Amino acid sequence: MGIQNRATSTAAFSRRGAGVGGYNKYLGYLLLAPALSVVALVAFYPYLRTLWMSFHDISLIFRTNEWVGLRNYAQLLRDASYLNALRNTMVFTLSTVALETLLGLVMAMVMHAGYRGRGVVRAAVLVPWAIPTVVTSMMWSWIYNVDYGILNYLLGRLGLLSGPANWLGEPRLAMVAAIIADVWKTTPFIAIILLAGLQGISQDLYEAATIDGAGARARFFSITLPLLVPTGLIAVLLRLLDAFRVFALIFVLTNGGPADATEVLSTYAYKVLFSTTDFGYGSAIATSMFLYVLVIAAVFVLFLRPHLAEVE
Repeated sequence: MGIQNRATSTAAFSRRGAGVGGYNKYLGYLLLAPALSVVALVAFYPYLRTLWMSFHDISLIFRTNEWVGLRNYAQLLRDASYLNALRNTMVFTLSTVALETLLGLVMAMVMHAGYRGRGVVRAAVLVPWAIPTVVTSMMWSWIYNVDYGILNYLLGRLGLLSGPANWLGEPRLAMVAAIIADVWKTTPFIAIILLAGLQGISQDLYEAATIDGAGARARFFSITLPLLVPTGLIAVLLRLLDAFRVFALIFVLTNGGPADATEVLSTYAYKVLFSTTDFGYGSAIATSMFLYVLVIAAVFVLFLRPHLAEVE
């Protein structure tokens, strides 16, 4: 009889536990609801609204608002300005991410090395990244100024320039100038992520390799680089997504000029949306940007999943 009573009590307790567990689950959803509502309001709704407008011909000038289906997207393939902006976006993205990854690796190795004052160096490295993009853009516009910019002055003093270069006024130099400014600002972001990856590598591996007679170069290519790949891939993915959507830097530095040499998708979409008030076509440009970013993220996750899983 005692055994039967204990079994009954255990079953009742289990049912109460299940009820509490179910209550906690619903309580979790309830607590998340406010945050999810805000995300839906500021992220999902604007995207869905933009997607809906991309299938319409909406113009404030001509006061039109009619369904056109995929006509706006078909126009993208015939729009020379759009294709030029897409090409410039790809050049800017690939160039900046490649340079930032290489320089970020060097900076991470320097910050990881053991020496006095390492904390000061790490803090100083973060300064460019902490400065707001608009402030950075204005600063670099003064540096590039053809009349009183310090860059022309320094290059002239070194004998590398026979005359002042119009960094932001010549199509051949404007994109280079924008890439340099972005590399200066964003390289610390990758460096900090890679530094975290370096600190996660066990020192026992280096000690064992040193005992086996491996030099610094062999230790770097056999231990550091392979074990840093997962962290590096995450840093590259984040920078690819961010660089592809660049706006403030280009808008402040060149506004897409000269002669559309630095026009990127975000600045072109802005001009179509707010200068011509063609909200339908501008929404199609913005939606295409979202699709490009989605494809980039999907490709990274699909083909690099084995490496990314090592970070978990």
